[in-house]
Amino acid sequence: MKRCISVCAYFLVVIGALNWGLWGFFQFDFVAWLFGGNTAWISRVVYSLIGLSGLWCLGSIGRCCKAMCAKTGTCPTCGSGKKEGQ
Repeated sequence: MKRCISVCAYFLVVIGALNWGLWGFFQFDFVAWLFGGNTAWISRVVYSLIGLSGLWCLGSIGRCCKAMCAKTGTCPTCGSGKKEGQ
């Protein structure tokens, strides 16, 4: 179940990042265009889901770091573990 939520969350975060990129470069809001304006109820639901997905992914950084430390003995995220050459 958590894996499914994580995959959906990462997908929505990518959609949000692409939307922000389009807005930054071209002032084009893809989500608003797709769903009939930025105040349409479905657009607001999508924006809310993207925001919640960002929080979910932010919370998963710690889990990813712990898994990387346990698997490899070193972690590029937190820098813990054995250093190369030791």
